[in-house]
Amino acid sequence: MAQHETLSRTTGATVLTLVVVACAAGLADALRRRVRLRRRARHHTGAEQPIPVHTHTHTRHGTPTVPRQRTTGPSAETVRLTEAERDAFAVLVRRLSEGD
Repeated sequence: MAQHETLSRTTGATVLTLVVVACAAGLADALRRRVRLRRRARHHTGAEQPIPVHTHTHTRHGTPTVPRQRTTGPSAETVRLTEAERDAFAVLVRRLSEGD
């Protein structure tokens, strides 16, 4: 080991390298499975065109996945106030802003 290299630096680099290799292997396996599923589906149906891969709502072990977020927000709610209610609300806002 060189003089400027410490044990923790060498260990950290080794662990980081192992994590990268494990991620790459997992990604390669996932892509290989996807291709295998497409080939199997194409073979069983006899279709020449690619068949879309279905997205599953559950993971392999049956644990539910996080649902997608809505792209639109909730609808806006409005309440019509009478003149007396508007005045009372204005007084309340003034009191809260003054700190009484």
